[in-house]
Formats: sequence, C-alpha cells, structure tokens
Amino acid sequence: MKIEEINLYKIKMRMKNPFTTSFGTEHDRLFILTEVKNEDGLSGWGECVTSERPLYIEEFTDSSWLMLEQFLVPLLLKKEIKHPEEVQELFSAYKRNHLAKSSLDGAVWDLYAKTRGISLAQALGGEKQTIEVGVSLGIKDNIEDLLKEVKEKTDEGYKRIKIKIKPGKDVEVVKQVRQHFPDIPLMVDANSAYTLEDIEVLKELDQFKLMMIEQPLTAGDLIDHANLQKHLKTPICLDESIHSFDDARQAVELGSGRIINMKVGRVGGLTEAKKIHDFCMKKNIEMWCGGMLESGIGRAHNIAITSLPNFTLPGDTASSSRYWEKDIIEPEVIVKNGQLQVPEGPGIGYKIDLDEVLKHTVERKSFK
Repeated sequence: MKIEEINLYKIKMRMKNPFTTSFGTEHDRLFILTEVKNEDGLSGWGECVTSERPLYIEEFTDSSWLMLEQFLVPLLLKKEIKHPEEVQELFSAYKRNHLAKSSLDGAVWDLYAKTRGISLAQALGGEKQTIEVGVSLGIKDNIEDLLKEVKEKTDEGYKRIKIKIKPGKDVEVVKQVRQHFPDIPLMVDANSAYTLEDIEVLKELDQFKLMMIEQPLTAGDLIDHANLQKHLKTPICLDESIHSFDDARQAVELGSGRIINMKVGRVGGLTEAKKIHDFCMKKNIEMWCGGMLESGIGRAHNIAITSLPNFTLPGDTASSSRYWEKDIIEPEVIVKNGQLQVPEGPGIGYKIDLDEVLKHTVERKSFK
C-alpha cells in the first residue's frame, strides 16, 4: 500500500472527571490523532497519547506535533509499505519520541488490516474474543470518596482495582481499602514516587496481599528495582522503565520485576509491543495493557494488542463513558461485567465519528 496522505489533528477533550496521580491532576486531554490514507482513499487511524506537560515521560503534545510534522510524516508520506513492521525501521534513525512514532505505527497497522479485510487483533496474531478489564482510580483527598468509587467499580464487575499512591497516601489508604474489600484483586501504582529510602514503607504493603506494586521507583532505574524486589514479597510491575524490547530483556535478566505493564505508545508502537509480548511469553513474565487516558481510537488499539495470549492479567481499558461524555468512535467502548468484546470488523473495528473529532480539533494539518 502507498501512503498518499497523512492528516494530523490536535485534539482537546474535557475529561468527565479529573484524574489525579502523583504527577498532578488532569482536567483536559490535549493529544494528537493521526490519519494515514492509501491510494484508494482508505484511512487508518492512530493516537499520540501525550499530555500537555512532560510529566509521565519527556514527550508532550507540542513536542510530538513538531516531531511528526518535521521528521516522521515526511519519512512515511508517499512510501510503499508492504507490512507495518517496516515503519519502525523507517523511523529508527530518530531517537526515542516513542509516542509520536507509535501514533503513525498504529495508523499504518489499522490501514494494513483494513486493506486485508481483517481485524487489527487478527493482523497482530491475537487469539482472544473477549478480554478482562480492570480499572484505575486516581488519588482522592477523602478516603470515603475512594471507598465509594471502589465499591462502584467492583459492583460494575471490573476484574481488578488499581489505586494510585504517593508518599503520605499509601499504607493507610491501602489498609482502609483492604479492610472494606478483603477479597478483591487489588494493586497499587506509584508512578515513580518513591526511592530506596522508602523501602520500609513499601515493605509494609506486603501485608495487604496485593497483585503488584507498579513502578515504585524512578523511571528507567532497573538496578534499584532489582534491589527492591529482593526485599518485597509483592511482585513489582514495571511501567515507565520499559521503553523498548532491550529494556524488557534487561529487566528480566536483572530481576527488576515480575510483571510488565505494556503501554503501546510508551514503547513506540504495536510492532515493538508485539516483540516484547513474544519475549515475555517465552520468559513466563506476566503482562497486562495499561491506559493513558486514551480516546476511543487509542483504546481500540489497546484492545487489539490485549487479544494476544500473554496478556494474562486484566488491563486498564475501561469503558469510554468513564472518561468522556461522548467518545470519538462509534459504538463507544463498553465494558460489561468486567469484560470487553474484541471487535471483529476490519481494522480497529470502530467507526470514527469525524464530526466529533472536528468538534474537539484545535489545530489540523494535512500532508499530500
């Protein structure tokens, strides 16, 4: 297929509810959609899951826009692509910028699947027809608000509850949740808020029978995570530390954690995500798919990758209605009793609501 046209949409969408982590609170999502078209006018869509500020990783929306506009789009435009895996090699000269790369990688995968009349999940080698889903709950000022939300989500059937923690809102918060919900699958996510000086605090979390502690230490620090894991009974799950296949390989060799949270954008796209998945499957490292507060397009890519067999733990792909008054896909993503159906239609399996996309577009650029 020849890439004849690429469109970039900078989107600003108000979140239904503010979302708080150790990084801060988000009220709006400023992100980028990518659309690639072939010679027949067929479109594939991807999402650049950035935030307005470089808090999660070094990329942010305006930097990714610049990277796409000046470097990545010119490399892809007018190219003949036989398979989406070629995109990763095409972009390899440019360092990192994984979120920007992933958005075009995902759009090409979507287009590739559509040209063959198969689902994106099928194109990736997915096997599952349904996937189990958990939910991620932000930090609350009031413990009663958190307990109320945990009950709501368990009643809705979510298969796992994740709560965000940070210093000062950790052991006592988890203790309260565990006392009220002694049997739910529960995990915590620190978003790199701790150091090895906090080892005694983190060891206290062992008593609560958590599924995992996600990314307790600094992003990229595989050695300190390996040291910490030796002192904990609870498995460490790596998130911000895994940006590539080599990161995953080194983490496994060092014993830095026992679980990996796969975020497609963070590793540069579906091609790299699949490569990491295959490696972890051989090494018996459990995986699950994390969320980046995506719109329905990014959410659809998450569903597709989660259909692969080694995604053995419930992911973070909650219903669209949890985050948005109205999503930009039809139908919206709907979780029923903690499960999602993997779409069987061509590509991502959802229709893009272009009117809704344009309603939230604050900047647009076309390349032909």
